[in-house]
Amino acid sequence: MSNETIIDKVSERYARAAATGEQMCCPAGYDFEALRAFIPDEVLKISYGCGTPAGLATVRPGETVLDIGSGGGIDCFEASRLVGPNGRVIGIDMTETMLQIARRHAPTVARNLRYPRPNVEFRKGMADAMPVEDAAVDLIISNCVINLAPDKHRVFREMARVLKPGGRFTISDIVADRPVPNYLIHDTEKWGSCLSGALQVSDYFAGLNEAGFLGIHQMKVIPWQIIDGIHFLSLTLTGYKLPDQPEPNGARFATLRGPFSRVTDELGRVYERGVPEAVDARVAALLKSRALAPLFILSDAPVSLDRSDPRFIAILPEQAPCAWKGHFAILTGPVVEACDDDHHCFRRGAPLEICSKTLAVLETEPYRGHFAIINRATGEVGGAAVSCGPGGACC
Repeated sequence: MSNETIIDKVSERYARAAATGEQMCCPAGYDFEALRAFIPDEVLKISYGCGTPAGLATVRPGETVLDIGSGGGIDCFEASRLVGPNGRVIGIDMTETMLQIARRHAPTVARNLRYPRPNVEFRKGMADAMPVEDAAVDLIISNCVINLAPDKHRVFREMARVLKPGGRFTISDIVADRPVPNYLIHDTEKWGSCLSGALQVSDYFAGLNEAGFLGIHQMKVIPWQIIDGIHFLSLTLTGYKLPDQPEPNGARFATLRGPFSRVTDELGRVYERGVPEAVDARVAALLKSRALAPLFILSDAPVSLDRSDPRFIAILPEQAPCAWKGHFAILTGPVVEACDDDHHCFRRGAPLEICSKTLAVLETEPYRGHFAIINRATGEVGGAAVSCGPGGACC
């Protein structure tokens, strides 16, 4: 099936949904009562997605925000409120019906917000060839749209092109725990349902990294559907386009605090917990990003940590038999590899089977935000508890 066929089928289906009110993708969790104060009902009833973009919570007045796949305009209008009258919002969509609705209501939203003029512009275009200038945007948001694009790697490169150095993205999308097979990829109806175009988690992260983004990490994950044994997840990610030459920030050494015993960052550097490593300004800028900062101590002089130091973080499994219940852990944090204190090494995006004790460890606060947990068991698991190996390793 050609890319053109996919694009035409998806556009036709979303145009039909706009006309009929058909629900698409999965529930997005909007606070419609709050939005109804300034957004017309016609926009609210055609709001599709797989998560309310958490990036809107980070918007600062005066910023420029880009929404990829803006649909009827709901996220653009909320961004309009947040950036204020001196900010700017650009919405891109390929479906003319959606653009007509969004453009028709932009003046109404501006009046409801008491703005002298609309600060939202809706442009017709494709996610993989965005009609946006280079380095023009502070924040990119997108809600369950990129998986609809046949060439997602091209979309990621476009995102990097239009973001300013120091800019960021927060996108919600549907991903899969394993490759989507050809019989689903060539099912045109499932493309519109955000299934056929879903990338495997590892490929999604890799594509963003290859486009130049760093500090990519999970903001939120929600299990969505299981089809023929494939787990589809709604995953919200944030990442950064760091400047090529960051300003010196005084940090010359980094020490991993934990909870991981060892990690490899997206630039290929390896850190052992408690051992200081020399870093340059670019690495320091990465380690200061939102998801990595809690894991490290950045300092002007080397700082070593041992278990007696309160800054040292380690979560050990319970010393007792464990059980296998069908759970798999998927690393979705800001590092490409991470090892725990029980001999597991997780590769980002790759499911790894875990026992009940490891599950308990990964559900603790220091670990929880770095993993998606799925269960591949198709029924009740009745396996007996098993003894752990020497030293406490059980998996």
